[in-house]
Amino acid sequence: MKKTVKDIDVKGKRVIVRCDFNVPMKDGSITDDIRIKAAMPTISYLIEHEAKVILMSHLGRPEGEPNPKYTLKPVADRLSELLGREVVFVSSPVVVDEQVKKAAKGLAEKQVMLLENVRYRKEETKNGKEFSKELADLAEIFVNDAFGTAHRAHSSTAGVAEFLPAVSGFLIEKEVRFLGNAVDNPERPFVAIMGGAKVGDKIKVIENLLKKVDTLIIGGGMAYTFLKSQGKEIGTSILDEEHIGLAADLLAKAQAAGVKMMLPVDVVAAKEFKEDAEKAQFDVDSIPSDMMGLDIGPKTAAYFGEELAKAKTVVWNGPMGVFEMPAFAEGTKAIAEKLAKIDATTVIGGGDSAAAVEQFGFADKMTHISTGGGASLEFLEGKELPGVACLQDK
Repeated sequence: MKKTVKDIDVKGKRVIVRCDFNVPMKDGSITDDIRIKAAMPTISYLIEHEAKVILMSHLGRPEGEPNPKYTLKPVADRLSELLGREVVFVSSPVVVDEQVKKAAKGLAEKQVMLLENVRYRKEETKNGKEFSKELADLAEIFVNDAFGTAHRAHSSTAGVAEFLPAVSGFLIEKEVRFLGNAVDNPERPFVAIMGGAKVGDKIKVIENLLKKVDTLIIGGGMAYTFLKSQGKEIGTSILDEEHIGLAADLLAKAQAAGVKMMLPVDVVAAKEFKEDAEKAQFDVDSIPSDMMGLDIGPKTAAYFGEELAKAKTVVWNGPMGVFEMPAFAEGTKAIAEKLAKIDATTVIGGGDSAAAVEQFGFADKMTHISTGGGASLEFLEGKELPGVACLQDK
């Protein structure tokens, strides 16, 4: 267990907090502030306990150079609205300069300031020691609350911890608790659902989960590589050709481990990858050679649904089809709806799965939705996350 902000005295101290404010933007405006809201419990706690709060984050990929397109000014404005108090934004092309140091030093208790995008500095993604020290010198305590970047050893996520006492915020604490309990101490039956396009991206996750789950459901684009490994005709469906043999190995491993591995029994296919393409439903043994599967079919949704109805813990990572197109969203929606109804701990592993449950209006019915797609995947692989490993143990 890692220490949290509750395990350290923050009163009157300058506390630098790594948040994940990498929010979607359009024409300089934030289109979804869910990540900003996710950081509010930690920020509010620090204000209530009379800390002097310095926030930092990245936004987009400015490639180590100052770029007004990626400024955090809109985030400072939104934070001010949510907190009901001014968040001082001290913009600097180098993130930390004399003006920033002066502002940090002059902070009063309960005051909040936000630094400019840490990726304006190329040293950030390289975990450059000098930049880590510049950030650390602004404060007396480091709090990491950015689970979305916890799998990256960057200056602002791990490097700062070399120079300051480091603890987690409430978001990281919650993520590690839910993902950790789901994987290492699940109430059974434990079912994992893996979707998305490529088998290659999820090999390590699948291998790790085969040691832990009772049932593994495979859907989405990667299912076609598994079906191909069984000798089935998959038409022009997406195929991870170099991993066909591996898919066959994983099926054999599941059988040897006594894990029930479920693949689609029917698909919704079309001749073209577009919303208004003519579509039809086919059993997996009769996919036409000139068509591509773009969603699981209704029989599969029912088949997977029956298994999920028995589950007590479910981890879901990756959609069942091209859910961004309404014509091929039914399979993903059916799974989300099923998870919303069952009496189980349901953990959604960030990324597209989180977007899908939001889109279909089932987000509030899930036990936990991870804020980090890549981080949650690496956690499910059993990897140690640098942004968590660097924090003090209880």
